[in-house]
Amino acid sequence: MTGKIYDAVIVGARCAGAPTAMLLARKGYRVLAVDRESFPADTLSTHLVHPPGLAALRRWGLLDQVVATGCPPITTYSFDLGPFAISGSPAGEGLSGAYAPRRTVLDKILVDAAVRAGAEVRERFTVEDLVTDGDAVTGIRGHGGDGRTVEAYARVVIGADGAHSSVAKRVRPARYAEKPKLQCSYYTYWADLPMHGRFEAYMREDRAFAAWPTNDGLTVVICGLPMRDFAANRADIEGGYLATIARAPSFAERAASATRTARLVGTAVPNYFRVPYGPGWALVGDAGYLKDFMTAQGIQDAFLGAELCVEALDATFTGRRTFEAAMRDYQQARDARVMQLYEFTTELATLDPPPPQMQQVLARVAEHQDTMDGFARVNAGLTTPGAFFSDPRLTGVPEPAL
Repeated sequence: MTGKIYDAVIVGARCAGAPTAMLLARKGYRVLAVDRESFPADTLSTHLVHPPGLAALRRWGLLDQVVATGCPPITTYSFDLGPFAISGSPAGEGLSGAYAPRRTVLDKILVDAAVRAGAEVRERFTVEDLVTDGDAVTGIRGHGGDGRTVEAYARVVIGADGAHSSVAKRVRPARYAEKPKLQCSYYTYWADLPMHGRFEAYMREDRAFAAWPTNDGLTVVICGLPMRDFAANRADIEGGYLATIARAPSFAERAASATRTARLVGTAVPNYFRVPYGPGWALVGDAGYLKDFMTAQGIQDAFLGAELCVEALDATFTGRRTFEAAMRDYQQARDARVMQLYEFTTELATLDPPPPQMQQVLARVAEHQDTMDGFARVNAGLTTPGAFFSDPRLTGVPEPAL
């Protein structure tokens, strides 16, 4: 690989990197994607792919493969707030709901699709540094399993290597709209805990948990606590996890007859946007934009961000637009699509009880099936919070007479 020249070298080959590699390769570009893992490989994840993400898989011809893994469909999103519950359909874009595949399943499908498209994928490859020429990034330097250091050059190096992106650390992009870590969540898998096609979330005072089905007859159960309480609770994460579930006795009773099948894993993430491009480099997925996993947007954000990034790079590679102009539009399109949900998600992730006015609004949501469906679609990324919460039935402000 030493000295080989590509149109794009992509660092990271999961939900952002593999689709970027696949889509560029389908356009005929020379693409190399590298990842330190060998697939299939697990990773921390919310698993959920809402309808906009599924629609991307359908555009790419991959949705049927995901469905064929036996991952059950999720057709109802339920939010139990204690005094009342909001239960609605997240259907949209011609899809009846969501799926939550294991990352061992989903990422392997994506990597294999990139290879079939003609991308070169190097697994178990560690990037040591970027190759630069002045201020411009021109390639990567790293090693595979044999330990031999090699270089690969490209017109653009794309960081798709997640929140701890080595590419972002090297190029140091500006950050904006930053918020700190807001909550820490832990999850594991449970057997014999049927969900019947439901995603269920429970909010109790300053704690929350949620459950939804995944592959192999398993259910993901994730519990969160605010960061302000993390230090005091870190000595007994297990106890805190079970105590959170116990705050919803009806669910705790169901869980009592289920069996945990794996150890608890968890994390907390900061919230930020990074400028996703510069001389010879670009960022996609969590490397360029990260928000709390409260609304489980990460996978579909990676998919849709990959499409936007590839569109911009194609315009650059074909000479239709300058790199600066095309990538500036990529950033603006990305931000316009996600900014409202970013603010909505980070507000939820504080785990503060809703203020009285919002409690009244949410109670109004629960009065009508179509508004409950609308709330589910907000959480699925189908409707912006601003559009949904402007409904006169929720604001209490009547529509003006014509």
